[in-house]
Formats: sequence, C-alpha cells, structure tokens
Amino acid sequence: MRLVCPAGTLPALKAAVDNGADDVYLGFRDATNARNFAGLNFDDNALAEGVRYAHARGRHVLVALNTFPQPGQGELWRRAVDRAVDFGADALIVADMGLMDYARRTHPQVRLHLSVQASATSYEAINFYRERFGIARAVLPRVLSLAQVEQVVANTPVEIEVFGFGSLCIMVEGRCALSSYVTGESPNTKGACSPAWAIRWAQTPTHTESRLNGVLVDRFRPDEATGYPTLCRGRYTVEGDTYYPFEEPTSLNTVELLPRLAAIGVRAIKIEGRQRSPAYVAKVTRVWRDAIDAAAKEGTRWRVRPDWQGELASVAEGRQCTLGAYHRPWK
Repeated sequence: MRLVCPAGTLPALKAAVDNGADDVYLGFRDATNARNFAGLNFDDNALAEGVRYAHARGRHVLVALNTFPQPGQGELWRRAVDRAVDFGADALIVADMGLMDYARRTHPQVRLHLSVQASATSYEAINFYRERFGIARAVLPRVLSLAQVEQVVANTPVEIEVFGFGSLCIMVEGRCALSSYVTGESPNTKGACSPAWAIRWAQTPTHTESRLNGVLVDRFRPDEATGYPTLCRGRYTVEGDTYYPFEEPTSLNTVELLPRLAAIGVRAIKIEGRQRSPAYVAKVTRVWRDAIDAAAKEGTRWRVRPDWQGELASVAEGRQCTLGAYHRPWK
C-alpha cells in the first residue's frame, strides 16, 4: 500500500518525504483546492522546488484540483491543470467531470485520481469515471464500512485509496449545507470550510468564544484547548442540554485495521491534514510508515504498538480517535 501524505507548505512536503511518504498531495494558492486558507499552499516557485525534492527521492507529487468550477470561472481551473502538468505533477486529484474531460483531452498522458469530493461510494460510479475519463485511482468517502470498501475493491480495476488518519467530515466529504448556510460560501467552490474571514474569537471573563460569521460555535473554559471553529463540531444548547449534537472533536485512526485493508486490496492510505503543521506531518507520516512496513514484514504476527497509538492520539482532534464508519457494531 502506498502512503499518501498532506503538504500545505513546502516544509510540510519535505517533512512528508523525509519521513517515508510515497505520495505527497498539495494544492495551489487559489480556489481550485479544498484547503484554500491564507498562508497555505503552493505558488510556482514552491511547487517547482517541491516536485524537484520529491522526485529526487523517488516520491510522487499529486496536485489537488478538487473543488467545482462555477459558471464563467472555469478558466482558473483549466489553467491549474496546465500548470500542474507543466511542473511535472505525477497525478491530478479531480472532482469535477468537466475538468476531468479537459485534462483527458488536453493532457492524455496525465494520471487522474478521483477526489473524495466527487463522493463516489459505489463501484458502479467509480467504473463510470474510469470508462469516461480514465481515472486510475479513486479516494473513497469516509462513510463506508469495511464490508462496503471490500465490495468496491472487488468490483473495479481502479486503485482504491482510503483515509487512514485525520479529521472526519460528516457532511459527505465537503458537501456542507451548514457552512454554506452561515457564510454564503461553499467549501466545494471556495475551497474552505469555515473561511478565515468569517472567524472571530472573543475573550469573556470566564470563557473564550468562537464565532463563525456571528454564529456562536463554542465556549472554551481556560483549561480546555481551543479548536478551529467548524459548525459540525460546535457545542450547542438543545432542549436545555449543551453538547456536541453533530460530532465531537475527534480524529479518524485506522492503524489497527491495516492488515484487513491490505487483505481486501486497498492500494493507498491517505493522511488528512494539509492545514496542519510540518511537525504534525512528520510525526503522523513516521508512525504510518513504520506500521505499514511492519505489517508487510510480520504478516499474521503483526500487532499495533502502543507507542504508535500514543503518538497519533497526541495530534488527534480533542486527543480522541475513532474508527468512524469502518466500525459499525449496530450493523
């Protein structure tokens, strides 16, 4: 299995490569990628250096063009395809069918990966993208059980990539009605869930408050770590009780499932976190490189090491981890 790691900056890309990533994924500094935050992403100089650094060490660079062009704005996305190819990207991660069509016709040699933003949850959908656009790998949404992942893998020749670690999205991978409703900007078109311009922090005598476009998302006590305010992870008062009605702050962590994922034929493990620091990227990449290599070497003797779990928990949201949809005891 290939280890696919995030790079929001050039130092993060180097951290991923140095700690064992096979593939590093990144985006441009514009709305063509779904992590369009100030201070992140790559200009031409950074991309050129990143591709050079990765290729010199035998690693691949994947460019995420995973948002959806709006009417009259398609030229920005088409130029992004051309730029990525010109700089030597090994693959493009694409969600929009029109952009896939452009890449296929204009650069038939380029490898295309189906973004998780396309929300293809069945092998029929993935095979459609393969037949029409030549998709070589598909990233599955984080809403499928292991049995469902196995069914997809068994019925398509397309390589399947699944998320192994990082933030969860309960809104079917970025199709977020909450953020769009409150800010007027969709993560799938503007490239940012909870855009920075809408975030406000305020200190009260007893709490730190976070708001998104004026909507109170959370109140943190002095002894609580503050998190970036997203509506799906906010605490709200519902019928007199204050709690997380949508989702608690937690991170997906599937390291214990590695043997099963390998056995069913998953070809790549993706680490979420282009908005995270180079230190986060280095730590998570190193743990997963060790775990994947140990699983391949030890076979049935492989066991999860406590230090792996401890390292991953230390960088998880709320310092909590979950198997997410992979584990459904009620099913």
